[in-house]
Amino acid sequence: MNIKLLQTLRNYNKDNFIKDIIAGIIIMAVSIPISMGYAQIAGLPAVYGLYGSVFPILVFGLFSTSPQFIFGVDAAPAVLVGSAILTLNIEAGSDKAMAAVPVMTFFVALWLLAFYFMKAGKLVNYISAPVMGGFITGICTTIILMQIPKILGGSSGTGELPELIVSIIEAASHINPVSVALGICSLAVIVVARKLAPKFPMVIVVMAAGVLLTIFGHIDQYGVKLLSAVEPGLPHFQCPQFRSVDLSQAAGRGLMVAVVIMAETLLSENNFAFRNGYKIRDNQEILACAVGNIASAVVGCCPVNGSISRTSMNDQYGGRTQMVSVVAGFTMILLLLFGTGFIGYLPVPVLTAIVISALMKVVEFDLAERLFRVSRNEFYIFMAAFFGVLLLGTIYGVIIGIILSFIAVVLKATNPPR
Repeated sequence: MNIKLLQTLRNYNKDNFIKDIIAGIIIMAVSIPISMGYAQIAGLPAVYGLYGSVFPILVFGLFSTSPQFIFGVDAAPAVLVGSAILTLNIEAGSDKAMAAVPVMTFFVALWLLAFYFMKAGKLVNYISAPVMGGFITGICTTIILMQIPKILGGSSGTGELPELIVSIIEAASHINPVSVALGICSLAVIVVARKLAPKFPMVIVVMAAGVLLTIFGHIDQYGVKLLSAVEPGLPHFQCPQFRSVDLSQAAGRGLMVAVVIMAETLLSENNFAFRNGYKIRDNQEILACAVGNIASAVVGCCPVNGSISRTSMNDQYGGRTQMVSVVAGFTMILLLLFGTGFIGYLPVPVLTAIVISALMKVVEFDLAERLFRVSRNEFYIFMAAFFGVLLLGTIYGVIIGIILSFIAVVLKATNPPR
């Protein structure tokens, strides 16, 4: 199958080393709140999100042909698995959930391997730029809306736009002024620093300031939420317990999640590749997702996916190769072994502001504005893909995007340039 390992690390340019190190440490730090939050949404204890940020990210970096893309526990797979757990009448966080989720993850990996052998990556070639832009913008907007209740002092929102609006309204009815001030100030500092000193790792400074505020200012006494404390230690390798769940249900849910992972990862990777002028091998990226999910299953974690927010952060701080993933994975190991006490001092609104700042850089409303001036048909396609994801979710957004891409091809064929 002509598989090339460590493709982005061959003939490594030493000039990139410092940037890759800094970006890797930032990715590790940003992964803490993201992965812990999504692990809980998937029905697992929060610490499993950190476990999913070690071996899966290292394995993905070994196989990936993208020099930038970052792998990890992310929104769409976590939400789908969490809803599947509820449908199967399994209590989130229970021993049964901890046994059932890795089985689903394993089936996700099997389906991705099947897509790899079927060379399904070629399908991305038929998806147009307006569809890709609308899809990515819809996902980013959804995740930002999920984060807003956490800034207000509540818990992360779930679902599509109507459910997210309800979550925001409920959080606003019990607003915590200190949490809001902390989140908005953190976001403002990061955004201003990005314009004035784009290469300065302000994210780390803001995170350190949040820890100091907790230690010396005792902001938790004012109702500001902190991340849950984590017991030190690395994940244990285990074989998925196939008797813990109905295998037909696990296989069916796994197929749904695998389709989302393949579509979202490939669309996002191609988006970053187009913006930064390099090419990826779509089919090998599916293989990288498959082996990454096998690694996730054997440490008991939920399905893992390409992360737009972490990749955006990597892009912002100049990460150039998958050395970033290697650094992020190994620094997460050090954190799990020696630094878990630090996690319990991290304020949730500060970390939420960091995630939102990364996503703000990825949304492509500027593309929509250009399309509105140049081609109304392509603008409508962008908006349809955007609202498809926002209102109906990732799965239906993918379906709408593929249909719209074929419609765009037909429109161009029936109205050729003269």
